[in-house]
Amino acid sequence: MYRRRGRLRLWPIVLFGAFLAYYYFANQQEVPLTGRTQLVDISREQEMALGLQSYQQILSRSRVVSQGEAVRLVRTVGRRIAKAAADVDPGFQWEFNLIASDQINAFALPGGKVAIYTGILPVAKNADGLATVMGHEIAHAIARHGAERMAYQKLVQLGSMAASVALGGMDIETQRMVMGALGVGSQYGVLLPFSRKHETEADYMGLIFLARACFDPAEAPRLWQRMGEASQGAPQEFLSTHPSHETRIRQFREWMPMALEIRKRYCDQEGNMVLDPAEGINVRNGSRRVTM
Repeated sequence: MYRRRGRLRLWPIVLFGAFLAYYYFANQQEVPLTGRTQLVDISREQEMALGLQSYQQILSRSRVVSQGEAVRLVRTVGRRIAKAAADVDPGFQWEFNLIASDQINAFALPGGKVAIYTGILPVAKNADGLATVMGHEIAHAIARHGAERMAYQKLVQLGSMAASVALGGMDIETQRMVMGALGVGSQYGVLLPFSRKHETEADYMGLIFLARACFDPAEAPRLWQRMGEASQGAPQEFLSTHPSHETRIRQFREWMPMALEIRKRYCDQEGNMVLDPAEGINVRNGSRRVTM
């Protein structure tokens, strides 16, 4: 028996397209240092409140290390990098905590709430390696990557709703097939590549911050060599939220001349900061310099 498949309803797609154009152009922001245009639809105050709430929940469920040399190192490195990012800091209340866990991981939430897991310390190996990790996480917070990810997830959800209504006149098998394809396409064609873009941007910004803070930028590719050795069996890059270790090592090496030049401008030969990022003022003689 012939089974009618029905027609595609165009009006939900047209409405979603119009909303998409308005939403995108009405919620434009610019990422510090890179100048990339991003999509963010919540205020910094809302974002910071969400970050604080999530941070408190995570810490309440975790074993926070409150004292010891590792805690002092994490907080010292974090404060130095936050100071080096002062010119693009929107006024975060920075907080750095160490969580006892075997996870080789770290995270930063909006508002400057940063946590390092003890499992990453042996891989970081030294203060410069830890600065690479923390510069990256601090960059995520300053670049508002969490808010941007939320905005794109919202668009994907609305797009899926529009597609579902547009396909409503078709038979169930066709709807399932098309929605499944759309789901796979949005995951591997939009969300995962977008997440990898965030990671690359945080690597770049974090490298600038750690160079300004007078850590050794050359440790960054070495850190990712150690990360690769510590995380065998990682998925292929196109299946992952993060670039491959090989990609990150290559990018850090490409950025290294820029990072070394920045460190030379900000630091003396003993590794002391001589340029205040917040004011662009030489802390020794008060002269101003144009800096990156």
